[in-house]
Amino acid sequence: MNKVFLFLLLASINFNVFSQSEITENELKEHLLFLTSEKNAGRYPGGKANKRVVKYLKKEFKKIGVIPFDLGYKQNFKATLRVVKGVDKKPVVKTCNVLGFIEGNDANLKNEYIVLGAHYDHLGLGGPSSKSDKKNTIHYGADDNASGTAALLEIAEKIESQKHLLKRSIIFIAFGAEEQGLLGSKYFVENPLVPLSQIKLMINMDMVGRMNKDKHVYMGGAGTFPDGVNFMQALGESLNLTPIVHAGSVGGSDHVSFYKKDISVLGMHTGGHPQYHTPEDTVDLININGQKQVCEYIFKTIMKLASTDYKMTFIKQD
Repeated sequence: MNKVFLFLLLASINFNVFSQSEITENELKEHLLFLTSEKNAGRYPGGKANKRVVKYLKKEFKKIGVIPFDLGYKQNFKATLRVVKGVDKKPVVKTCNVLGFIEGNDANLKNEYIVLGAHYDHLGLGGPSSKSDKKNTIHYGADDNASGTAALLEIAEKIESQKHLLKRSIIFIAFGAEEQGLLGSKYFVENPLVPLSQIKLMINMDMVGRMNKDKHVYMGGAGTFPDGVNFMQALGESLNLTPIVHAGSVGGSDHVSFYKKDISVLGMHTGGHPQYHTPEDTVDLININGQKQVCEYIFKTIMKLASTDYKMTFIKQD
């Protein structure tokens, strides 16, 4: 009986270690359900819901083994919120980026960084950025951008399990107040926690939860690092995906803040849809299996660039 118990215990431990090091649909969905819960009311900057989400992200980073910076996992800043046309006074609230890193192992290359980011905020009850005529209604933001935030946590978890392979270091950032004008990423690049010259690539995930039947994964900025277009095209096709790779087309999410500082970027997404910025952007429409495939694509991208001495230089695009 004791031998049987010991066997089951060891099997359980091995399963848990495996499950914690793999990107799973169950864990992605757990993150999505928390982020889009009624209690979190659309993840608007400032207030109790914002604090609740930040606490969750900090807890997950700590559990994964992502290392905090000297200031901890939070980079606090003040966000001036958008208002409807005709309103002059704009509210200012306290919010933050949630961030940490995994250090590389090469004596020299560990001082170079790849940033993986996603914004965790959304529109709350709508406001001036809503595309809906439903007033004071929770905008759940499942794809925009609970999907990217869930992906951030799952990819970080898998990278941590293979950190012994890393040469370069990886910074993970959940940005605040993106919907208010890329405020979290702007604050980070103006108040960087490592020299900007040492950030060699920023990969941003914004709306990665609605992969279509053709398995399209869209990205802009692949031409901002050497042979990036061919690299992303070949890697995506090897994973049975259909990458739509643009050398430029940097786009309008948090990676733009880094590009403006002459940092190479990749802006990743799975395409637009009618539910964008409406209350109908809900978890039931997320393609969880597709999102997992996007996560694996981005994980492999990072590992191929961070575990080798792949030449990383910035190439400006027109």
